[in-house]
This record gives sequence, C-alpha cells and structure tokens, in this order.
Amino acid sequence: MTSPPYELNFQWLHLHYADNSQFVETYGFSGNQGNVNLEGILITPEGRPSDTLCVMMHPASTLQLLPVPRALVAQGLHVLCAASRYAKNDTALIMEKVLLDLGAYIRHAKEVLGYSKVVLVGWSGGGSLTLMYQAEAEAPSITHTPAGDPVNVKGAGLIPADALVFQAAHISRARLLLDNIDPSVLDEMNPDRRDPELDIYDPANPHKPPFSAAYIERYRTAQRARVDRIRATVLETLEDLKSRGTGEVERPFLTHRTFADPRFIDPTLDPNDRTPGTSYLGNPETVNSGPVALGRFATLRSWLSQWSVADSNADGVANAARIKVPFLAIENSADDAVPPYHTPAIHAAAASADKTYHVIKGGSHYYAGQPEHLKEAIDTQLSWLRERGLFDG
Repeated sequence: MTSPPYELNFQWLHLHYADNSQFVETYGFSGNQGNVNLEGILITPEGRPSDTLCVMMHPASTLQLLPVPRALVAQGLHVLCAASRYAKNDTALIMEKVLLDLGAYIRHAKEVLGYSKVVLVGWSGGGSLTLMYQAEAEAPSITHTPAGDPVNVKGAGLIPADALVFQAAHISRARLLLDNIDPSVLDEMNPDRRDPELDIYDPANPHKPPFSAAYIERYRTAQRARVDRIRATVLETLEDLKSRGTGEVERPFLTHRTFADPRFIDPTLDPNDRTPGTSYLGNPETVNSGPVALGRFATLRSWLSQWSVADSNADGVANAARIKVPFLAIENSADDAVPPYHTPAIHAAAASADKTYHVIKGGSHYYAGQPEHLKEAIDTQLSWLRERGLFDG
C-alpha cells in the first residue's frame, strides 16, 4: 500500500428513484418527470481500500472542487460529494426532499458500494442539512413540508450515519437569512423605498460602526419584522392559490437586499478574526443587492422550507439536540460566512455523549490561500476519526 499523499480517483455516480411530486420543480429533460435524478462524485485514494465513506452534501451546491474533500482523500479517506436534485439552483428547494436525496446516497453507499460505515461531513450549508438528516434517521418524524404538502421522510427508512462532522457551518439557511436580511426595505416591490436609518450601507445613516447596543437591538427587531411580513405574504398567497382549485398551485417571487449583517462592517460585534468590510461572496454592500445573495429567488413552498425561521425543519440547534452519534464541530475563527455564535450554539445543543469542539485560529470559510489552516482542519478530522475506529491511516 502506498503512503499519502495519494493520487485521487474520480468516479461519477448516477442515482435515480421514483418521485411523486405534485408538479415538476427541477428543470431538465422530459425523462426526469416522475423520477429524481442525482449525480455525485466518488473520490477515492489510489490503491487504498476503506470500509468507511465520508459523505458531503450541500442543499444547493456541488462540493467536489473544494479543497476539504480533496485534501481528505489525499490523506487516505474515501469521500462522496453528493449533489441534491437542486444542484446549483435553490429557487424551488425543499429541505425535506433533500433529505430523501441524501438518504438515497447513503443507501447506495451501504448496499451497492459496500461501505460498512458512513460519516456525514457537513460543511457550510451542509451542516444544518446533515444535522436534520441524522435527527430524522435516528428518530423519524416528518410527514409534511412546512407548506403542508405530504413528504414521507418518516417512512423513507433513512439510514443513520455513524458519526457527524460539522465544519464551518451555520445553524440553518433560515437563521442565516435572519442574520443578514436588510431591515431598511419598506416595500418588497420597490427596494428603493428604504428607512435610511436602517440602511447600514447608506453614508447618510447617522449610525456608524461601532454600533450601539440600542441600535443593534432596533436593527435585529426590524430584521425579524421584515421576515415575518414576508412569511405572512407567503402563507396568504399559498392559501389563496389553494382556495382557487385551479392548476395554479405555486408562485415564484423575489426578495431584495438580503446581505446586510452589521457584523460585516463592525468587527466589535461578536468579535473574531474576520476582516471587516468583506465577506465570502465579496463586497457585502454589492452582494446585498446582487443576484446571488441569500434567498434572492424562491417559490412560496421553498421559502417556508429553507428560509423561514418560524417554519423550517432544518434548524440546526433543534436537530443537534436529537442526535446521539459522535459529533465533531470545527469553527474557523476568521470565518467570513458563518456568524461566530452559530457553531458554539450547535455544539452546546448536541445531545451526543461523545462530542468535540475545535477552533482553527485565523481560518477563513474556504481556507483560501491558507494551506496551514487547511492542513489543521484535515489533521483534526483524521485524528478524530482514527480515535473512533473510523479511519486506519
């Protein structure tokens, strides 16, 4: 057997299974109708077999080009980067259906690929997804989406993972949107109608960093009020469509200005090692009104499932309290995507008797240009897995 670093082998996987969705919600060829088609990349180290597979999934992204999975494989782990049915387009994403996709991969890993142990590695948005999956696999309960549509998570026979790694991840997409939504917007149809005292990017705003505690309290209250207004509109519109009894059952909509967490420009708020005025998506002021910010495009059902703090089943704190498997939480102290309080809250809530917390000092979200921080992240995971008999390298 060769020694690390290993050469990486890439194998494309195609999974498909029957789906009885009320209507088509992913764009593709007509053969997709009535079936879910999934594509994953299995990455293995040349010449090194393993009984353990690490599975990484993000609700809406593909992960095989990121440094973490490749670095893990280079040290001898087998990693499956599993894309959901909503890969690269979260407009109509339903978190409950992503659980079914993840469950299909894990079943395939056990029954077809022959792995006896599976470790879920939840990076970024995959953290809350893996917690939600493991909670439902250990004690299934979900029978409907937040919009009231049937979804048989409870009866899907989800196979629990043997351990869970939560790395550079947030509490939930809904909580992240609440942290980031711009409360200055007064009219959802006209983003130029704003309260200038709540626009942290407006030079005329008299409130400047470092912000006072009173201002932050006002700001956070206004953020929740805006989210609640959007939720009320979503619920009202869904009910209206249902009452019509026609073929019109869903509607897409746009949410303006969703990237305005005061932490971006005020390093005194939940201080860590992040660089003020920056974010993982670039200049936060530009991202705030750009096309790729959080929750920009959504359907009514999708908004309730992934973006509503009052409705989403993907709350990481609640789901962490339901898991029992060994749990490793890794925080990057210079993370420019995940607010500093998210990882500690998840670790504190985790019901696992075996849980570990590790902080990578100075690590950013992607470890971009940080080979030593990436190495620390990989070494931490490998050592932790080795101690639990999940890695023999």
